[in-house]
Amino acid sequence: MATKLTKLLHIKYPIIQAPMFLVSNVSMVTEAMKGGIAGCIPALNYRTLDELRAALKQLKSNKVEGGSFGFNLIVNKSNLKYKEQLRVICEEGCDFIITSLGSPEETINQAHQVGIKVFCDVVDLKFAQKVEALGADAVIAVNNEAGGHRGNLSPEMLIKELVAHCKIPIISAGGVGTKADIDKMLSYGAEGVSVGSPFIASLEAGVTDEYKQACIDYGEKDIVVTERISGTPCTVINTPYVQKIGTKQTWLESVLNKHKKLKKWVKMIRFSIGMRATEKAATQATYKTVWVAGPSIEHTHEILPVKMIIEKLVN
Repeated sequence: MATKLTKLLHIKYPIIQAPMFLVSNVSMVTEAMKGGIAGCIPALNYRTLDELRAALKQLKSNKVEGGSFGFNLIVNKSNLKYKEQLRVICEEGCDFIITSLGSPEETINQAHQVGIKVFCDVVDLKFAQKVEALGADAVIAVNNEAGGHRGNLSPEMLIKELVAHCKIPIISAGGVGTKADIDKMLSYGAEGVSVGSPFIASLEAGVTDEYKQACIDYGEKDIVVTERISGTPCTVINTPYVQKIGTKQTWLESVLNKHKKLKKWVKMIRFSIGMRATEKAATQATYKTVWVAGPSIEHTHEILPVKMIIEKLVN
């Protein structure tokens, strides 16, 4: 399964264990590296810079041949910690950074100075060409089957369009739960895949057993898109609580989001409220169950170690 991604990150299989808010942790990424793939953690999973630095040091000491690790940065103004997180990551070092929701220019410039590769989330050709021009090492093509913040295009349409017009590697994100799915994405021209939801129900994931069990009990048909988490459409499991609160923004948010000067602050407030809600649902037993996941939970049937999930994906 050698591809440009395996060569770029020196990994055995062309798979990135996707960064998942609250879910991803050092244990998961360590097992990912042992399994011959790359693992990634959102920097926002750490409340303080000291905790982020400690995680970087631990992963460096845990690194094995054939594995790779990185961190995800939200690079827009909603993440007030962004610049300091980037500084710490560049000081300690990792193999790659994945940028989301903003311009990656500053990240690319600083990361490349210390030998860190930068992959950028994109949902269309226009943004892919922008980040390629800025010097990105690869793009993460987020399609309409992704979990969390997803794109609008199908995997086939998005991958083929990017492959036809971009020179850097295309890594597909969304719609992968089996080996057949990986083969399909590679057949479209992708150099690898980013896989998240199948790893939620892992022994190492840092979330409640209720969240993990939900990924077993619910399936593809139970995934809905909500505007109530971050202000940007996000996929969640359609639990009774989600049905109760609805998936559309409030009428007040709708009005304020049309105001040129206020919409930035409205989004920041919604992002803060939504993140607190998902954190409670992921880490505590609560009836307010807002569980982020993608359609690929359709293939999750039991809670397994990360090692076995990787084996199922590659065999």
